Amino acid sequence: MQQEHMETPNSTQPKDSRMKVWYRQLRPHTLTASFVPVFIGTALAMYYSSINWFLLAAMLLASMLIQAATNMFNEYYDYKRGLDTTDSVGIGGGIVRDGISPRTILNVAILFFIVAILLGAFISASTTWWIAIIGSLCMAAGYFYTGGPYPIAYTPLGELASGFFMGFVIILISFYIQTGFVTTNSMLISIPISVLIGAILMANNIRDLDGDREKGRKTLAILLGHKGAVQFLGGMFAFSYAWVLSMILVDAAPFWLLLVLLSIPKAIKAIKLFRGERKPAKLMPAMGATAQMHTVFGFALAVGLIINYLLNFS
Repeated sequence: MQQEHMETPNSTQPKDSRMKVWYRQLRPHTLTASFVPVFIGTALAMYYSSINWFLLAAMLLASMLIQAATNMFNEYYDYKRGLDTTDSVGIGGGIVRDGISPRTILNVAILFFIVAILLGAFISASTTWWIAIIGSLCMAAGYFYTGGPYPIAYTPLGELASGFFMGFVIILISFYIQTGFVTTNSMLISIPISVLIGAILMANNIRDLDGDREKGRKTLAILLGHKGAVQFLGGMFAFSYAWVLSMILVDAAPFWLLLVLLSIPKAIKAIKLFRGERKPAKLMPAMGATAQMHTVFGFALAVGLIINYLLNFS
């Protein structure tokens, strides 16, 4: 059996508490990509059905567990392929910096998937077993993002895959389990959130562009180059605002969704930081601003839907 190679953490640096180390493995700045879509799908469902809070809680927890497991699979396989070192920026660092066994990281990721499957079984038994099939596809996408012989993360399709499965699909599942059907409007409203989930990954890939190129990855950011990738990220932001505004103008969405404009300062901050810096460590605030922009945009959209419902349908 091949032994797990471990790098010894730098002894001159203070050791973090075990809880803090494991919290970092979750990569909490990425978890908005899991719970924001659930909130939006549920807010949309309010217009058609009373909310089953047990299904909401199960869906929310399952989505977050799948996202957390995906992050841990990412850490495990990046380590196994030699991408992560003690100098790597932005990773959870449990293996290369904190001395956690790679096998432990992998086992926790599998445990998270098992719990998500049990939650999915509860949701499916309460609604339809088609949810189990769709949920399995989401989990497969999470695993094969960095796992398997042809990881999605090494291709230009990462943003598309993450946006589709964590945005479009999760919003529609969250809507369906409350209502029993899917509407054209629910699909349309899911699109800007899907784009912004892809934007979180694009921001990550811009930060890691030089290192990923050296390791043989061919992400969209690498194909576009730093300047082109930053412009593309700005286009993703602009598209999301334009989409919501267009829906409001054609009376397909309530006026209250203009609350998403509250996220504009975060979008501007992210683009300015990405334009002004190239070193990965200096780009961490830009990544944070991108995730925050998605969070503010998503919550504002959900709040706008709820306000409109309370004023007109309650």
